[in-house]
Amino acid sequence: MRVVELAHIMAGPVCGLMLADMGADVIKVEKIAGGDDSRRFVPPDIAGESAAFMMMNRNKRGIALDLKSAEGRDVLLRLLEQADVVVENYRHDTMARLGLDHDTLAASNPGLIHAEISGFGRTGPYRERGGFDLIAQGMSGLMSITGEGPDRPPVKVGAPISDITAGILAAMGVCAAYAHRLAGGTGQRVDTSLFEAGITQTYWQSAIRFATGESPAPMGSAHPLNAPYQSLATRDGWINVGAANQANWLRLLEVIGAPALADDPRFRDNAARMANRDALVEALERRLIERDTDDWAARLNAAGVPAGPILDIGEMHRDPQAIARGMITEVSHPRAGDVATLGCPVTFHGTPGGVRRAAPLLGEHTREVLAEAGYDAVAIDALIAGGAAATSS
Repeated sequence: MRVVELAHIMAGPVCGLMLADMGADVIKVEKIAGGDDSRRFVPPDIAGESAAFMMMNRNKRGIALDLKSAEGRDVLLRLLEQADVVVENYRHDTMARLGLDHDTLAASNPGLIHAEISGFGRTGPYRERGGFDLIAQGMSGLMSITGEGPDRPPVKVGAPISDITAGILAAMGVCAAYAHRLAGGTGQRVDTSLFEAGITQTYWQSAIRFATGESPAPMGSAHPLNAPYQSLATRDGWINVGAANQANWLRLLEVIGAPALADDPRFRDNAARMANRDALVEALERRLIERDTDDWAARLNAAGVPAGPILDIGEMHRDPQAIARGMITEVSHPRAGDVATLGCPVTFHGTPGGVRRAAPLLGEHTREVLAEAGYDAVAIDALIAGGAAATSS
């Protein structure tokens, strides 16, 4: 699959990243004057290169074009004629203003899959609004269920979850559209948004609202449907315990030495535990504060009760399971040297993906990509000399 990425910062680049990790040839097209805005998200940097840009754009080749020039636009059109997919997260009318709307592109490449990622989608009353993760988290309902509890200041999810989820949804849509095309269909538009990405994270809470007519409130680390399923205090910190079904509840009581709680009418079943959550937490923490987190995690997991510590990012990077699954890896960058990065989150046992190359320098692969598109050396030199294209050297 050949993908042309006309995207910047996060949601679109996540889509390209997912496809690239799984083996697609992703060509990232950047503006000549500065490239993707995330190149300027510094600090932090490594040898002058933006750590944020390098994270989001590994496994891609990079070409720099001036799309406002006729020559640069013609180069892009040629690339798109040879592509399977174009990914873009421009504002609603940008592609049309450039003469690159889907109908125009499909006229010369009927098989082209056009993935559009926007703030609110290409239809509806908000279609012309720009999109940012913070705004999407607020309007999708996510911020109304995130935080320590009611009557506290609003809190967003720590990660830009609507940006990342939108990119993943777009990649999933691209793969489905590609399968349709391989089965004899044509190309098509695939349209998703940060708003919808945030909404998909509310499945449980939306189910509660549909069933009860009441909108759930923030619950800290607790679960809206099961208990105990949350963070609990230990002697040296916190532990997450997922004793969400009756069997695990009874196992938990055996491990912490509190079997009598099984006969307490307040905790008899999940409905009772949900109704008496504060008393439940108090009863459990009375035992859990007798030992350290790691001790309890080992005991609970040995008994089959899901449990684990709350790791910071550095601790997660050193976790043996993250390392064993290839989620922490290195890639060689032409300026920054060996750079740590996250790995491919999907393991293919027959056709493995993975991290194959570092994020490109601005225009690093311009000559290479233009040659593959059919331009000879003289034509490439003319494009560069005329300012329609640029290279990293």
